[in-house]
Amino acid sequence: MADAINPAGLVAVGLTGTELNDDIRGLLDRGVAGVILFARNVTSPAQVAGLCHELKRYAGRPLLVMVDQEGGPTVRLKDGFTPLPTMRALGRTGDPAIARQVGEIVGCELRAVGIDFALAPVLDVDTNPDNPVIGQRSFSSDPAVVSAMACAVIEGIQSQGVAACGKHFPGHGDTAQDSHYTLPRLPHALDRLESIELQPFRAASRCGVAAIMSAHIVFEAIDPDRPATMSRAVIEGVLRAQVGFDGVLTSDCMEMKAIADPENLGGDEPPMRHTPAAALAGLAAGLDLALVSHSTPLAHAAIDLIGRALDDGTLPAERAAQARSRLDIMTARYARGPEPGNLALLNTPASNAVTAPIIAADEASRRDPTAAFGRG
Repeated sequence: MADAINPAGLVAVGLTGTELNDDIRGLLDRGVAGVILFARNVTSPAQVAGLCHELKRYAGRPLLVMVDQEGGPTVRLKDGFTPLPTMRALGRTGDPAIARQVGEIVGCELRAVGIDFALAPVLDVDTNPDNPVIGQRSFSSDPAVVSAMACAVIEGIQSQGVAACGKHFPGHGDTAQDSHYTLPRLPHALDRLESIELQPFRAASRCGVAAIMSAHIVFEAIDPDRPATMSRAVIEGVLRAQVGFDGVLTSDCMEMKAIADPENLGGDEPPMRHTPAAALAGLAAGLDLALVSHSTPLAHAAIDLIGRALDDGTLPAERAAQARSRLDIMTARYARGPEPGNLALLNTPASNAVTAPIIAADEASRRDPTAAFGRG
């Protein structure tokens, strides 16, 4: 193995069920960087706090536990946690101070149950009404509003000792396809990307977001042949060199059909047509963390392939060391060891006083689109 770089340390994985099992123990034993939780892993606040405690206790080392906790329907922690408005509803308040409060609630509640890494907020600009996957997850169709509100949420989350993650770079807002199922392509010229899609990512980088998540989308003006997740031109040429972001770049799930289904990638590059090779290609292009969220065999296969690539130089040791260094910095800052949950911090009257009026105003606007939108 090249220079003691553990290939598992560049991979984050999911687990089945609501408690430790042999599958996740095996992956923790290999040294994975993190574990992502889904609704399938959660039954109650006490249970999820206990699960996070046991994951970290078993790992016996710093481990990033992460979750998608955006707001509205895109949350994994529901019962017993403060109900969160959609980001569209939050954006309509036009008030970054309120957005920061919502971010503080998210960060506080995740920290209270032992979660270190919020895969939120969405930085996509909602410019396509036919978009099947972003929509109300976006703050606005105005990149300036997205930038201001997202930075406020990021600052709120990270003020509670939880890493935030802006997604999905370089922008999923104008697609008409869902990358969970197919590979979207965007033909926009670079000046359009610069004026719309990239603005919120620049803002998030300036306000210190810990991580950014890549999109499984082909941006034809940057790289017509590879999805952003596997494109050095997108990652190094745009995110690092132009946007100036030097934090952790994580992939979206490498099992999504946009990159895992052979029918969605043409040409003569079959190695990109399955999850382990996609993970390796992404890391070689500049990813720091490959996310394999669902299948234990695929997670092991990805780790094995990355290890072989380190051994034979296909994945240069310098590139792996760079990724590991970024992960180490974020992990040292945000990952905490096993702690007892502090469930008294969840779903408090104070947090509901922030979110409930936004949710109520959103519901009223759905019933009557002419109604004024505000906090009530």
